[in-house]
Amino acid sequence: MTTDQAVLVLENGDVYRGQAYGARGETFGEIVFNTGMTGYQETLTDPSYFKQIVVMTAPHVGNTGMNNEDAESRRIWVAGYIVRDPARRPSNWRSQRGLEDDLVDQGIVGLSGIDTRKLTRTLRSSGTMRAGIFSGAALAEDATLVARVTASEPMLGAHLADQVSIDGDYVIEPPEGVDMVAHVVAVDLGIKAMTPELMAARGIKVTVAPSSWSADEILALKPDGVFFSNGPGDPGVADRSVAVVRGILDAKVPLFGICFGNQLLGRALGYGTYKLRFGHRGINQPVMDRTTGKVEITSHNHGFAVDAPLDGPSESPNGYGRVVVSHVCLNDDVVEGLQCLDRPAFSVQYHPEAAAGPHDAAYLFDRFLDLMKGR
Repeated sequence: MTTDQAVLVLENGDVYRGQAYGARGETFGEIVFNTGMTGYQETLTDPSYFKQIVVMTAPHVGNTGMNNEDAESRRIWVAGYIVRDPARRPSNWRSQRGLEDDLVDQGIVGLSGIDTRKLTRTLRSSGTMRAGIFSGAALAEDATLVARVTASEPMLGAHLADQVSIDGDYVIEPPEGVDMVAHVVAVDLGIKAMTPELMAARGIKVTVAPSSWSADEILALKPDGVFFSNGPGDPGVADRSVAVVRGILDAKVPLFGICFGNQLLGRALGYGTYKLRFGHRGINQPVMDRTTGKVEITSHNHGFAVDAPLDGPSESPNGYGRVVVSHVCLNDDVVEGLQCLDRPAFSVQYHPEAAAGPHDAAYLFDRFLDLMKGR
């Protein structure tokens, strides 16, 4: 591992000097922090992190290496990666290479050796912001780098889901010995591989479709249900995807959305969305399921949220009947789930596929299956 200098520059003018980690060069993105103690491979390959520089709050990262089984998509999506103390060498029976090897191979510019605790406190108090990492030939005077960061693209107003979605559809069949009980079209807005696998394990045949498909194209397959996945970007500008969700609601086909899909359902129902100060990212976020009173520890990755009334049923502003907030975050009362009472549709703001993360929310796939069966 080399130790040449690298610099992190925030749009507020803060500068952190550390060591280059991963590829050398420069990168720009929205800087966010992830509170997970593990699961860094799943984080790196989660398309929801597209255009984001991820800071790991866990101080020691990389000790279990990387393998070919745990990737959640076809590549690493983060714009940049920051760790305090990278492992010198991986030590795990499943490891096939080091974390930095993959960062270098895929051109991910990173930084190590800085005070990530101080950086996280700054992001919590000032909010997420634009940032840049510079190393090698990209190093320059601080004032020049700050100007380049402030000129970079913000996350607010960014339409990104189409950039991470697949080009064509593919099918995940139930495993051998499991009878097919339903067919779901899963719209890939940045889907993670574990999501269709968990549905298939329950006997659901899953057709994963590009984000470009219209409601008519989806409904032409006569699915028993439609799933809208997680994904990156600002839901406030995803008008075409919102129209697709409305088409499914109009057809009264059972609908389940997670993360970005939750925000799209919220907009389709007529509610607004807004940008959180620093978002929820990690695998230790407490959420209450109001339908059962149970508290779940959940996996999150979102910087936007739905603005819907927390107390009692409210009428959908777009005419889809009554809607209740089914889940809330216990840290800050952010809306974490919606349930339609007059349409077969519900959603959550977090990641029930738990890759990586706790399995508290896996029941949501069973709830979706029950909805498709009319229960």
